[in-house]
Amino acid sequence: MAEHNDTGSKGEELAAEFLRKNGYLILETNWRFKNLEADIIATINKTLVVAEVKTRRSNYFGEPETFVNKQKQKNLIKTANEYIIRNNLDLEVRFDIISIVLGNNQMKINHIEDAFLTGH
Repeated sequence: MAEHNDTGSKGEELAAEFLRKNGYLILETNWRFKNLEADIIATINKTLVVAEVKTRRSNYFGEPETFVNKQKQKNLIKTANEYIIRNNLDLEVRFDIISIVLGNNQMKINHIEDAFLTGH
């Protein structure tokens, strides 16, 4: 597996662990619909949270969350809609970004709630 895939997988594991420790119930990881994917689908306080995880080895080229573009946002919304329909859910929905920088034996996690509303 390529190093960037290892970094991404490690980041997703760390993000799921972070969410669990903060009271979230993880429903799915790497949930797929056609060619689209949601990294983490979870619930907290009657809210369905669809989280995109972005992990980098450094922030040299910018913070990881800046790489979630409008097309990625549209794709996550489509994926969430399909998940809601398939599971017949009636919950508020929120889109979060979990930005992780792994480097020099350090880890920085930035959890951005309602990320699509705040312009990230």
